[in-house]
Amino acid sequence: MESFFKNDEGHNVTVNGDRYRAMITNFFIPELNNHDVQELWFQQDGATCHTAHATIDLLKDTFGDHLISRFGPVNWPPRSCDLTPLDHFLWGYVKSLVYADKPQTLDYLEDNIRRVIADIGPLMLEKVIENWTSRLDYI
Repeated sequence: MESFFKNDEGHNVTVNGDRYRAMITNFFIPELNNHDVQELWFQQDGATCHTAHATIDLLKDTFGDHLISRFGPVNWPPRSCDLTPLDHFLWGYVKSLVYADKPQTLDYLEDNIRRVIADIGPLMLEKVIENWTSRLDYI
């Protein structure tokens, strides 16, 4: 898997609109094309790199009306409940394990992130989805 932590020269970078669109175009969409995905919806928060006009245009071209985003066909309201598995599970889970041993360098932090993500197995994902579907009963 290519790294989204560094640019082509190996320098640390932050995500901006160009890098986000490149990740979607060069990694995410090709990965989707490798799988038999039916009726896919794409949802994102309101981060500036996510909602730049060029980004929204790319996502609309890719997902059509199945885009939930600020400025997208289906608006994701600000300060709305966190109903996605990323929000109610992944970010907190990953953060708790990534920082458990107090990484002292950026390389060590990156290694921890990769390891924790790679260790999430199918059984755990099934339980997360079961929990997620039960949350939908309350909205």
